[in-house]
Amino acid sequence: MITIVLNGEPRKIESEVSLDRLLDLFSLPRQRVAVELNRAVIRRADWMETLVSDGDAIEVIHFVGGG
Repeated sequence: MITIVLNGEPRKIESEVSLDRLLDLFSLPRQRVAVELNRAVIRRADWMETLVSDGDAIEVIHFVGGG
């Protein structure tokens, strides 16, 4: 098992996974979100190839419209 920090909370996952798979594991939405890995924004096109490793910090930021 590895430990990551997801949206400020420590979480344990089985092994390294892609960002795309991580969203599935935690039932996070894919629409209107940005994903940050260790303070770097990762392009949506790179989610499948970008692996999350032990100790990584991931923030999933939801965009909200309003006026």
